[in-house]
Amino acid sequence: MKKQPVLITDAARSQDEQFRSRQIRYVTMMGLRAVCLIIGAVLISVHPPLLALWLILCAAGMVTLPWMAVLIANDRPARSKAERAAAAAEREKPQPSLTQHTDEQVEYLTIDADWTTRPSPERERERER
Repeated sequence: MKKQPVLITDAARSQDEQFRSRQIRYVTMMGLRAVCLIIGAVLISVHPPLLALWLILCAAGMVTLPWMAVLIANDRPARSKAERAAAAAEREKPQPSLTQHTDEQVEYLTIDADWTTRPSPERERERER
């Protein structure tokens, strides 16, 4: 008999385990949809009392189950307390900001429309030499 290892960590389940459990839930729900279809076909052939009500319930199951299956299959497991605490601490950590400079420390460059056709002051000085 194979013994299961004892879980002694707070680590989350592996991605493969999470994916496998989502696959099982999806296939189960889609199987229920197929059962709704089969029950609807049997009900039509048997003609039980309140046939319209039973068919509406089967149709509702066939329409809503795929939608719910996709939502559940794409959902990740809920975060643990440790993960929520780590995310809150990350949000509260101060974000780095840009350093502020005074107007005297900043040199502004003004570019006008003639800038590409007119030579720069440095080039004019070089030509004069």
